[in-house]
Amino acid sequence: MTTDNPYRTKPWLSHYEAGVPEHVKYESICLPDCLKRSASRFPDKMALTFQGYRITFKQLNAMVDRFATGLADFGIRKGDSVAILLPNVIPCVVAYYAILRIGAIAVMNNPLYTDRELEHQFTDSESKMLITLDLLTNRMIDLRPVTQIQKIIYTSIGDYLPFPKNLLFPLVGKKKKLAADVKPAKDVYRWKKVLARYPATPPAVTLAFDDVAMYQYTGGTTGVSKGVMLTHGNLSKQIQHIMAWFPTFDSNEIMLGALPFFHVFGLSTSMNLAIYTGWGNILVPKPQPPQLLEAISKFKPTFAPLVPTMYIGMLEHPDIGETDLTSIKGCFSGSAPLPVEVINKFEEKTGSIIVEGYGLTESCPVTHVNPFKGRRKVGSIGLPIPDTECRIVSLKDGLSDVPVGESGELFIRGPQIMKGYWKRPDATAETITDGWLHTGDIAKMDDDGYFYIVDRKKDMILSSGYNVYPRDIEEVFFEHPKVMEASVIGLPHAKRGELIKVFVVLKEGKTATAEELMTYCQGKLAKYKWPAEIEFRKELPKTNVGKVLKKDLRAMELEKRQ
Repeated sequence: MTTDNPYRTKPWLSHYEAGVPEHVKYESICLPDCLKRSASRFPDKMALTFQGYRITFKQLNAMVDRFATGLADFGIRKGDSVAILLPNVIPCVVAYYAILRIGAIAVMNNPLYTDRELEHQFTDSESKMLITLDLLTNRMIDLRPVTQIQKIIYTSIGDYLPFPKNLLFPLVGKKKKLAADVKPAKDVYRWKKVLARYPATPPAVTLAFDDVAMYQYTGGTTGVSKGVMLTHGNLSKQIQHIMAWFPTFDSNEIMLGALPFFHVFGLSTSMNLAIYTGWGNILVPKPQPPQLLEAISKFKPTFAPLVPTMYIGMLEHPDIGETDLTSIKGCFSGSAPLPVEVINKFEEKTGSIIVEGYGLTESCPVTHVNPFKGRRKVGSIGLPIPDTECRIVSLKDGLSDVPVGESGELFIRGPQIMKGYWKRPDATAETITDGWLHTGDIAKMDDDGYFYIVDRKKDMILSSGYNVYPRDIEEVFFEHPKVMEASVIGLPHAKRGELIKVFVVLKEGKTATAEELMTYCQGKLAKYKWPAEIEFRKELPKTNVGKVLKKDLRAMELEKRQ
């Protein structure tokens, strides 16, 4: 890049909010030490609230130490992988920080995944232990023999509940399908018994910023899902420059922990940010409109990272008119564009400010955010955050930078960029060159340095806040004995962001219904990957070398829907 290159001159800096630096003076502190520091500074302050059950930072730190001691006694050593399969519950936070505290590698997994999807992630990550929920444990016991998992520790929703919920839960938990009996099996342990058995004396382990802290998977099926290696430095610096972006917030805020912690967006912007800053965190394991409205009105969070479906769901819920949401001061929205009318309605209802941002699993994830106090541009993903360099690169040669206002592939370089893909050096080399992450997203930058996502170079679908890879779904359809071809696209949807549509070509002489294929795929795909529409065709549009033209399918569908 030349000196007059618009990406080198960083026009975005002149639109930073007052107090936001170009460069952050990073502390050399890893996340487990951030928790220790918050426990020292705010020992009696609420760290986590679950259904009204509260634990302080001092208690949280002690629980982490006890569980870390247990992990070490179970044979987990620095560099070993430990899988977590939990919603946003107290043991999820404790287990994650305990794994990191002893230098092991945390592998976060989506509880909505099918056994097929989990098997790949457990096996690929070489996880030796699993922490999960009693509702999932019997399945995991059956799945364990085809993985390297040796021991399973399970918790229950009822493990941490306030009075009188704790007394009622044993009576109603199973009836409401919130609890389950776990069948007898070797090396399967109850969470609370493990915690009670060990003292808060974990082995001393030295952590370095370049050490891998976690594998965060990008998808959920063999051949697609890759383990993103995020280091202790990636995670720590990401939190520090997110905090630098919001200088008006102090240590007295309360986080709404609704984004799933098993997803990197929720992990960084909710769980880890709250630990670093000493904020209390209101855990919402099932972030549906009724639960979100109840959590906000009852526990009064002030900062709420959410995805568009959550904002829309709350605004459309019949209780919205009687619910007090005015505690919220700031909101962060990502994963899909948030309609301007939704922004206006939610801000009017709460008195808060919503800033939209952008990121990827490979970048921890945040790279761009609109200013909290400053100019927010509708449709923009905002400005690169501190220490984050960005370029728009020609789609023709993949090397040269395009002029302002022209579209190309978004390249990003910064301290939050992953170390690489676990066991995939070729994929790493394709994705990162000279420190620049090739996002696969087509974007443009305006004269002020605001960035806009124009399209996706990749075909990933963003549905209800989740990343959905078309190939995951196509592989399942290809396995059906009646299906010859299948192609999956995402189409705009007011509530989900995008809906999933499958185009199917049946084998000659075969007949099938959409309902039949839906039933077939439901047992093989997580619910949010289920197609909303299935259309049968005699043939699919293709290039002269036989590649399906998804852009043509998408264009035809969009034209039909106008």
